[in-house]
Amino acid sequence: MAEGNVTGFIGGGRITAAMIAGMVEKMGASPASIYVSDHKAERCRELAERYQVRAMVGAEAFLAKANVVILAVKPAAAPAAIAEIKASVRKDAVIVSVVAGLRLATLEEAFGENPLVRVMPNTPLAVGAGMSAYALNDRAKKADVSFVVKILASGGRTAEVKEELLDAVTGLSGSGPAYGFLMIEALADGGVAAGLSRQTATLLAAQTLLGAAQMVLLTGRHPAVLRDEVTSPAGTTSAGLRMMETGGVRGALMEAVLAAAKRSAELGAEK
Repeated sequence: MAEGNVTGFIGGGRITAAMIAGMVEKMGASPASIYVSDHKAERCRELAERYQVRAMVGAEAFLAKANVVILAVKPAAAPAAIAEIKASVRKDAVIVSVVAGLRLATLEEAFGENPLVRVMPNTPLAVGAGMSAYALNDRAKKADVSFVVKILASGGRTAEVKEELLDAVTGLSGSGPAYGFLMIEALADGGVAAGLSRQTATLLAAQTLLGAAQMVLLTGRHPAVLRDEVTSPAGTTSAGLRMMETGGVRGALMEAVLAAAKRSAELGAEK
């Protein structure tokens, strides 16, 4: 897409705020080129004051100029939001959906002539450490969506997948932060049981998982190799890992991803 992009958000929730923060603070996008429509006037004022973007109730004022329209409403509100904007969006606008379970086929019924991008982000987007997987329809070409990918990358990392894999993405990275929080909580509980204060134990647990994740991402080495390097024969780590395997931690995490992916597919089929 060419320079001079105008981005319009439909919905002013947390995901929208996180994406705006990335655009303004990391991409250097002009706040004047970012519009937000939300049904709550107070929320519009909050976003306008915090980011200096143009926020308003109703999208009529910007749909004709926006070449990127990002649908970021709750799933139950999506049909009404689509009905409200579909006649006014530009035919060349890239339509992006971060609505959980909203499939490309449904978007194509309303925006059949537009390039479409379906995104599954996750909550760490709010702190610039998100993981956003996205799928494209047949009309969406690399040049069309390059700016959209930059928006997503400003809040973390990105991966393009086929749409049929987005349920698996939901089960892994979409629901994954909750798994991580549970592991941090459990590790901190162990630290407290071993004599540490709750504050110190939580810090140690969170930073340790963050550091382990960074080692995987920055070195590109397999997690098993990195694990072996810190596991001495008959040592403390070996004893701890043996208890985790005995307790079924590996299998529980695998089953959690599969269960969440299955539930995502079920919810999508209900729409």
